[in-house]
Amino acid sequence: MIWINRRRVDPSPLVQKQCLFKVGSRRNKRLDEVFMKNLAIFCVAFGVSGIASADGLSDQSLLLLPSRLHSGTGMANASGKSGNALQVGNANAPASDTAAISSPPTRGSFMATWNDVKGANGYLLDVSTSDSFSSFVEGYQGLDVGKVAGRAVTGLHPGTTYYYRVRAYAAAGPGGYSNAMKVTTAPATGLTIQATFDSSITGAPNAAVIEASINRAISVYESVFTDPITVQIRFRYAQALPDGTPLSHIVESLTVIYGVGWNVWTAALRADAKSSNDSLANATLPATPIIPSLVASSPNGRALGQNTPPAMNADGTVSVGGAYDGIVTLNSGISVQFTRPTDPNRFDAQRSFEQGIGSIMGLLYSLTDFMPIDLFSWAAPNSRNFDVSGRRYFSIDGGVTTIIDYNQSPNFDFASWLSPQCPQAHPFVQNSFPCAGQSADISATSPEGINLDVIGYDITQPQSGPPRLGNLSTRSFVQTGDNVMIGGFIVQGTGPKRVIIRAIGPELAPFGVPNPLANPTLELHDGTGSRIASNNDWQTTIIGGIITASQVTDIQNSGHAPASASESAIIADLQPGNYTAILSGVNGTTGVALVEVYDLAPDATASLGNVSTRSFVQTADNVMIGGFIVQGTGPKRVIVRAIGPELSQFGVPNPLANPILELHDGTGAVVGTNDDWQTTIIGGIITASQVTDIQNSGHAPTAPSESAIIATLQPGNYTAIVRGVNNTTGVALVEVYDLH
Repeated sequence: MIWINRRRVDPSPLVQKQCLFKVGSRRNKRLDEVFMKNLAIFCVAFGVSGIASADGLSDQSLLLLPSRLHSGTGMANASGKSGNALQVGNANAPASDTAAISSPPTRGSFMATWNDVKGANGYLLDVSTSDSFSSFVEGYQGLDVGKVAGRAVTGLHPGTTYYYRVRAYAAAGPGGYSNAMKVTTAPATGLTIQATFDSSITGAPNAAVIEASINRAISVYESVFTDPITVQIRFRYAQALPDGTPLSHIVESLTVIYGVGWNVWTAALRADAKSSNDSLANATLPATPIIPSLVASSPNGRALGQNTPPAMNADGTVSVGGAYDGIVTLNSGISVQFTRPTDPNRFDAQRSFEQGIGSIMGLLYSLTDFMPIDLFSWAAPNSRNFDVSGRRYFSIDGGVTTIIDYNQSPNFDFASWLSPQCPQAHPFVQNSFPCAGQSADISATSPEGINLDVIGYDITQPQSGPPRLGNLSTRSFVQTGDNVMIGGFIVQGTGPKRVIIRAIGPELAPFGVPNPLANPTLELHDGTGSRIASNNDWQTTIIGGIITASQVTDIQNSGHAPASASESAIIADLQPGNYTAILSGVNGTTGVALVEVYDLAPDATASLGNVSTRSFVQTADNVMIGGFIVQGTGPKRVIVRAIGPELSQFGVPNPLANPILELHDGTGAVVGTNDDWQTTIIGGIITASQVTDIQNSGHAPTAPSESAIIATLQPGNYTAIVRGVNNTTGVALVEVYDLH
């Protein structure tokens, strides 16, 4: 089925089998008329799992073909008022542009740059992960890049060190190689945007300048969002779309979009909530569906865990297996500048690229379909408005506070902001028209950043306050009796700390973890050993102890609701003291599980302190893996321990005789290793003997075969892995102590 202006239209069975319609045709009156006349002439249903049922409860339904999405419609004319007159510019950048081809590495690319050689006709580029160039990155062995002084190297892996070299060539042949240059792509944690440049860019005289501008735009997005997804975008610099349709605006995007059931989408939004913006926005979601399903961009769907893969081909058509989430075309017939500061008579190219990326990420409006941004569009407090008549503004608190007004003029993109005349006091990326000479970037606090945050993306949380341990987790194989998983933590400070404690099993399966615990149950004990809370299946609250009312809604709104109904969770406001969480399988079942403690009030007067987990350590996938986060504005000094023999004095049977410990950072790199704490292993962050420091810490292990690492850690995510030497097994304890 198709929705037109919120009304349902049921096409014939033939149309349902072959259904292409251009959502972008609604972007101005003339094209809207064309769209309405040709509605449902084309429609193609690809074999995506499930067709949306009438109640909208299915997963994604129909792959809708790309629309012509006008990002940045209109420009300011000479009078400083909005208009549509194009300023025809020279495709060749001025000298000041061609010299500025540097940009920071992204997670999937970097700019290779070199000095121009007099008399050279062009350059051959090699890229390798080896400084000896014993192998090459695919497509980058002797690549002829032409007579340029730089080239964007794309399709790379995050957090990886690469080496590149060039050699000039002339009519007589190639010269010698340059020195090898070293670049490391951005760390592996967070959003990755993989850029592909078509020949309209790679063949341009100022190709390196254009590529650098795109890389800078990508770097902005990757620094703001932490979602572990990869977005595939093809970039173009031309005066027409791939199908030859002339451009009428400064930048235009084609985007792959999918239909997703209402209940599926809103449940995913609640589960994904991580920021205060998310909490506010999710509280305004209606209790009953406004419409059976909505339409979202493919990256937006993946950010919320949906199966919405790229599907666009280089020519702008869509088919299963298409390589791209979308295509961004910057109008080469308009005078733009690829470096900053921007000349007063030219438009900022980087801003336009950021706007094009934003459309593909999901900042989209449709006259015929309900889009994610419609969830947070208002006419007045408690009065929604999804239409293009009357006032429509973006708000995340039910319309009480206006973040920014949407454009309601048919001359501009309805997903863009209402723009003041030029020069603009707030030249946001998503303004309905830009002004020459003005630049803008998205950020976590810009309207674009907030909008993307609440429709499903995760923004980088600013670090504040003193260094401290944050969220804690441990994964291991849960058995029965003495070999269940026991996690301990301390609440430090002067007031209560609000936390959610989770017992996760089935959710591990999609990550390739074998034999997940099917039905984990959870108990919380205080420092006296008394059980103060329990849960078995998070959607059913067990009243007792500190739990006095249903916690289901609070768990949903926390942003940490388990993915499986059989998993368990407890929200608790805990006074300073020691606490123990016990995770076991219902009816004595066994399997791999994860026990987690999330800090729901990081700015409170209390913090999470020392953390430890005891479990049975096996081999391979069933070793013990402990995770923790260092939060705050500076480094935190900790000691991480792997304890085995010491447990026997407490009556614990079968302790692990010789535990070995590894510490990994957020990229997965090993930053420290120890096997027997009285023998320091130099490497990573460990540069000298730690034996005396461990003894003086007050936390030296009692057995020489136990392991310990002292580390001063910058804010970020860390993982401690405990296994037995020579694949031995037994009960062990992994601990992280805050050394202040």
